[in-house]
Amino acid sequence: MKYFIASDIHGSAYWCRKTLEAFEESGAKRMVLLGDILYHGPRNDLPKDYAPKEVIAMLNPLKDRIWAVRGNCEAEVDQMVLEFPVLADYAILVLNGHTIFATHGHVFNEEKLPPIMEGDVLLHGHTHLLKAEKLEKDGKNFYHLNPGSTSIPKGGNPNTYAILDGDVFSVYDFDGNIVKSIELG
Repeated sequence: MKYFIASDIHGSAYWCRKTLEAFEESGAKRMVLLGDILYHGPRNDLPKDYAPKEVIAMLNPLKDRIWAVRGNCEAEVDQMVLEFPVLADYAILVLNGHTIFATHGHVFNEEKLPPIMEGDVLLHGHTHLLKAEKLEKDGKNFYHLNPGSTSIPKGGNPNTYAILDGDVFSVYDFDGNIVKSIELG
């Protein structure tokens, strides 16, 4: 099965619209949102077309197709307006036979590992830096995946999202180009 993964929309109606267009074109059945959906945060400039109410209106109709985790910019008020759960700090997903610890990245990340086993996947956003790599830490080999940011990329990266299709995790720019890819073993 194909899964669409995005992070750090930060209330941008423009980038949310582009994300949803890419989601529909991808043929994925589910979207995984890795937090920071509505608010831009005090450290970031306002993203293009900052309009959280428009983002709410675009995402709520897809509530049955979205799995989301809480970012450092989510608050209880966000849950009051979004019709899908957004306040869990993490989710354990088993997708295409891979055990995935999905989180935003501000609590658990490659420096502060969650409880994962050899070969597991750590999937997070937060840094706005795309990653698709295999790492070794504390004697464990694991996959470190980050779709980058849809609205406020950093480190010279383009605006991106990712798709998990079977064993392949690929990060795409909004022109449909694969920016980075890894096969999960």
